Amino acid sequence: MEEQPLIVYKGVDINQQELGVLNNVNFELKKGEFVYLIGKVGSGKSTFLKTIYGELDICGGEAYVLGHDMRTIKQKDVAGLRRKLGIVFQDFQLLTDRTVYDNLDFVLRATGWKQRVDRENRIDEVLRLVGMENKGYKMPNELSGGEQQRIVIARAILKNPAILILDEATSALDTESERLVQEALERLMKTRTTIAIAHRLSTIKNADCIYVLYEGRIVESGKHEELLQKNGYYKRLNDMQAL
Repeated sequence: MEEQPLIVYKGVDINQQELGVLNNVNFELKKGEFVYLIGKVGSGKSTFLKTIYGELDICGGEAYVLGHDMRTIKQKDVAGLRRKLGIVFQDFQLLTDRTVYDNLDFVLRATGWKQRVDRENRIDEVLRLVGMENKGYKMPNELSGGEQQRIVIARAILKNPAILILDEATSALDTESERLVQEALERLMKTRTTIAIAHRLSTIKNADCIYVLYEGRIVESGKHEELLQKNGYYKRLNDMQAL
């Protein structure tokens, strides 16, 4: 029997401040997939992600995230849903008065990890995954932007989330920092389910599926090579970035 997708959207409409932002969205995310959303600024990418973690309401259609009906989900259940998600934003949001280690330890203690040795082992494991194993004693202001973002990604995967959500997680970084963060993400995506917003198309060629947004609609979806062959909007975006 085939596993049910973790996220299913069928004909979804999303409004923000009474304006129709996204229309007739059809989207699916299966366990183990790495999926990207791309599109110009204002195309609705971040708005779409906000509906996944219950920040914005669904206005029409069907939407299910980890078994929750997002049309009818109650506020008390939104907190439970978010605990199963790892969310990374472009602003780092680390606690500036604590070391890297203490930032991560704070999350584990807050979510019921009582044994210190278990917490230490888990923190060592996630820091290794993002290539930051020697930085646990550092304060956030002693790290570069790329290093801070890798710590934020480590924090997001601490609790083994069912879905990792990356909202333009590398857009504030220089090219070299972005490359290092991207390498860390590619190591991670082999073992988990991820949905990410991309702003540089060169980073997404290995995605399981790319959803292309334009003026509030998903206009194309598929793998990188498939989308290039369609010779449509994705191909135009790709050609523009190659210039």
